[in-house]
Formats: sequence, C-alpha cells, structure tokens
Amino acid sequence: MLTSEQRLSAIQRLGRALSDPTRCRLLLALLEGADYPAGLADRLGLTRQNVSNHLACLRDCGLVRTHARGRQVSYELVDESLAHALDDLLQVVWGTTQPHETLTPSEEQPRAV
Repeated sequence: MLTSEQRLSAIQRLGRALSDPTRCRLLLALLEGADYPAGLADRLGLTRQNVSNHLACLRDCGLVRTHARGRQVSYELVDESLAHALDDLLQVVWGTTQPHETLTPSEEQPRAV
C-alpha cells in the first residue's frame, strides 16, 4: 500500500511529464509502440536532441523505459497499464468514458490516509 507521500510523489511526476506538449506528444506516439529517438523525431518533426532530452525526463518520471538493441536504444511505455491509463484520461477529457467493472469490497485496495 502506498503512503500519502508516495502517492503525492507519483502524481507530481505524472504532472511534470504531462506539463510539456512535446512530452505529451511523445507519450501519445509511444502508445503505438516502441520506437527509437530518431524515428520519434522524424514522426513528430522534432530534433533528435530535443526528443532525447524529453525522453530522459519521461524516463526519470518513471513513464518510459529503454531497451538496448545493438548500439541503439529504443523507448517504450513502462507498462501496458500506463497505456490503458492514458487512454482512460483521454476518454475522460473527451467525455467518452466507459464504465469499468466495479470491484467487490474484498477486491478493493485500502486507501492510504
């Protein structure tokens, strides 16, 4: 169970990641799958240096991870649940949310106070 401080830290990291339009664009691009910084730069019309700097921030925020493939490093979302969470956030913003399955009381996680 996460403490209040851990939950606050996680929300602050997420807020930092989402506070920049370029980082948001990178997260959305990575929803489509792993890619290399050069490929992301080309797709998004950005410089490789700019993309690398923002990917480093996203990695520090705990939202992306790297995979070395030979001499190159690709980036991907840290977990499939992050992809689902981003999709859920987009649906909330656009007002197109679908109800989730309701957890039974025994399945619910206790809340940190």
